[in-house]
Amino acid sequence: MAVRAQFENSNEIGVFAKLTNSYALCSIGASENFYSVFEGELSDHIPVVHTSIGGCRFVGRVTAGNQRGLLVPSTTTDQELQHLRNSLPDKVVIQRIEERLSALGNCIVTNDHVALVHTDLDRETEDLVADVLGVEVFRQTIAGNALVGSYAVITNQGGMVHPRTSVEDIEELTSLLQVPLVAGTINRGSDVLGAGMVANDWSAFCGLDTTSTEISVMESIFKLKDLDPANIVNTMRSSLIDSLT
Repeated sequence: MAVRAQFENSNEIGVFAKLTNSYALCSIGASENFYSVFEGELSDHIPVVHTSIGGCRFVGRVTAGNQRGLLVPSTTTDQELQHLRNSLPDKVVIQRIEERLSALGNCIVTNDHVALVHTDLDRETEDLVADVLGVEVFRQTIAGNALVGSYAVITNQGGMVHPRTSVEDIEELTSLLQVPLVAGTINRGSDVLGAGMVANDWSAFCGLDTTSTEISVMESIFKLKDLDPANIVNTMRSSLIDSLT
């Protein structure tokens, strides 16, 4: 099920959190509300870890990872790296990467099988992504945007991409990723999906502004509920009637 959350009045929760099938990272904030939303949903299944990266709070945009590994930028301090190693499961490999494009979360989008990366990423970084995360790597753009991590969110169940992605591009990406994709928005029409939401195979979190229609699309494509297309239409219709009454 998809849960709405806010980080200190910001709906861009994908900036402040990272979610995979084996761990979740949350940035350190003034309030515990954000962290407790994640912990309430996830703590029975996976560790939810408070952290910063290079002393900054935007952990979701500078890290990339899946259930096998976590890639962090060169700005990560030794203390933060040790904290992550102590907090995450032993099977998760943590690798610090020397990369010019250091916002790894904006440049890499991955599930447990396939990763799409920024077209200008270093060859060594591409090899590390393949080794540490155990995935096939493809250099790709989404609707003409090289920042694949900002404009797409994928899990092993499905994925959402930028609303202006052409049908041909969606078909090509679907054949690469081998999961169903849909073009959509988050946070009442925002196309920056990576910043507006996080998802894994059984849960998803999105900004407080996200409409019920957007949540229906999310829950359908990420298979968070057994919704077939007819049910989605009914859900949308009833949510539309609710908003008009």
